[in-house]
Amino acid sequence: MWAFIHKLGSPKWFYGISARLEPWFWVAAALLIVTGTVWGLAFAPADYQQGNSFRIIYVHVPAAFLAQSIFVSMAVAGLVFMVWKIKVADMAATVMAPLGASMTFVSLFSGAVWGVPTWGTWWMWDARLTSMLILLFLYLGVIALRGAFTSRDSASRAASVLAVVGVINIPIIKYSVDWWYTLHQPASFTITSRPAMPTEMWMPLLIMVLGFYSFFIALTLMRTRNEILRRESNKRWVRDRVQEA
Repeated sequence: MWAFIHKLGSPKWFYGISARLEPWFWVAAALLIVTGTVWGLAFAPADYQQGNSFRIIYVHVPAAFLAQSIFVSMAVAGLVFMVWKIKVADMAATVMAPLGASMTFVSLFSGAVWGVPTWGTWWMWDARLTSMLILLFLYLGVIALRGAFTSRDSASRAASVLAVVGVINIPIIKYSVDWWYTLHQPASFTITSRPAMPTEMWMPLLIMVLGFYSFFIALTLMRTRNEILRRESNKRWVRDRVQEA
C-alpha cells in the first residue's frame, strides 16, 4: 500500500499511469452522459407536480454532487501536500479548483432556473443555496490565493490551508435541509435509503452522476499531466517525452 502511494507521488510514474487510464474515463464519461441525457430528457416520465421542468435535475444534482466532492478531494490533496510534501498532490489540487468552481456555478445557476417555476423566484437566502454560494466563494478564494504569491510553495500552502479549513462547509451543505427550515427539497437519493422517485426517473440521474464523476477524473488526469510537464520542464524525462511527441 505504502509502496503504491510512494509511486503515486512520483510525477514521472503518475504521468505514465494516468496516460493509460485517462482514455478509459473519457469513454466512460461520454457513454454515461449521452445515455443519461437521452434517457432523462426523452424517456423518463414527467413529474406529477413539476411537469417537465423537473428534468433540470439531470444537470443540477450531478453538478452539485461534483462541486462538493471536488472540494473534499482538493482539501485531501492539500493536506497530503502539507504533511508529506507530495508535489503531485498539489498539482492535482491546483487543477481541480477551476472545475470545482465551474460545477458550483452550474449548480447555482441550474437551481435558480429550476426555482422560477417551482418556488416562483430565482433566488432565496435559503440555507442550502447560501451554503453553496459560500462554496463558490471558497473556490474563488483558493484560486485567488494561488495567484497572489510570487513563491509557488507559499501559494500552495495558503491555498491548501483554506481548502482544509473550508471543507467544514461541506457537511453544512449536506445537512442544511435537516438542520434548518428550507425550501430546498431533501436529497433525491442516498446510499442508505430507497429513492423517493420511481426507477425510470432516478436511474438516468444515477447514470448522469457517474458520467459527471468520470468526466471529473478524466479532466483531472489530463490537466494534472499538463501541470507536471509545466512544472517539471527542466527534468530530463520530460524533455525526452516532448522530443518523442
